[in-house]
Amino acid sequence: MTKYEPIPRCLACERDSDATPLIPLEYRGERTWICPQHLPILIHNPAQLAGKLADAENLRPADHHD
Repeated sequence: MTKYEPIPRCLACERDSDATPLIPLEYRGERTWICPQHLPILIHNPAQLAGKLADAENLRPADHHD
């Protein structure tokens, strides 16, 4: 029996690697992917990924030292 492996897709926009580069992301023991366009959301406003990334609403955004 073969384990089903889902096609990697950006967790934000759901584009696959034919449409955009994907960066692997491991969180809470699970692997997912994010594209470079949406990586800033994960860094600066992770709550926007609520419903797409487990417990994203409780992740702290990066501190800004502008």
